[in-house]
Amino acid sequence: MASLATSTLVYSTPVRIKTSSKPGSSSRNCKKTVPFPVTRADSSSLLLDAAKYTVDKHIQSGMVVGLGSGQASGMAIQYLGRLLRAGALKDVVGVPMSVTSASEAAKAGIPLDVYQDSSQIDFAFDDADIIEEETLVAIIGRQKSQADESIIQEKSILSAAKKLVFMITGNKYMGSLEGSIPVLVQALNWMETAEEIEDLFLGDAEVWRRSSIGQADPMGGDFPLITREGHNVLDVIFTSPIQSLAEVAESLDKVDGVVDHGVISKLPCTVVIAAESGGLNIVDR
Repeated sequence: MASLATSTLVYSTPVRIKTSSKPGSSSRNCKKTVPFPVTRADSSSLLLDAAKYTVDKHIQSGMVVGLGSGQASGMAIQYLGRLLRAGALKDVVGVPMSVTSASEAAKAGIPLDVYQDSSQIDFAFDDADIIEEETLVAIIGRQKSQADESIIQEKSILSAAKKLVFMITGNKYMGSLEGSIPVLVQALNWMETAEEIEDLFLGDAEVWRRSSIGQADPMGGDFPLITREGHNVLDVIFTSPIQSLAEVAESLDKVDGVVDHGVISKLPCTVVIAAESGGLNIVDR
């Protein structure tokens, strides 16, 4: 992870702001340059701008903040901790979405609370594996391979937040989606559930049970991943472009044995996209 302990520069490359509207309605696009101070470690740290912008723009003293997982989230946690230590922000409480984010927040000196169903989350930030253009529906959980990580907890905190920001690089903001969607299933009858999902997307996807260690294997290998809630993870690997994440999620929700999945749709939502040029594209919906 790039260190935030570098000199502060005035950053004035374009921050492009776009409002994404529902299909069938007119969209309002606005592009403008917004100067703001930013800390850069090197030119390869594209997500560092996104992390700092997200914290500066959205987090205020007294907030309860959902702390996401991933490279950009780790940078945002580190930067938020620095602001708290400097006294620029006060009385911010973090609610970690994972063991990793809890560890990073503790190291950064951010006071933490444990998520409960009654928790009030003012704001949350997170990384995403892929985000669908226009709809801003996201996929999370593609990379989770530890039993103590929880897609269920991550989605619960994101859904509970009054405002949500995803931080991604430009190659993760796509109109034609590819790759996999993680699906949590009951471990006892996982094979029947996998077969039903394969039938659902016949010819368009393969279903593999995720392993905890070793090489990937359709059956999950010798050590299939068991989440802390006791579920298996099926990776639904699409061999054809995904036309609509919302429709895929709706179909998965109807399958017996499916507990949850890595598709999340949350409004209002903002996506902060770190462009290779060094600028930030901001998409709101």
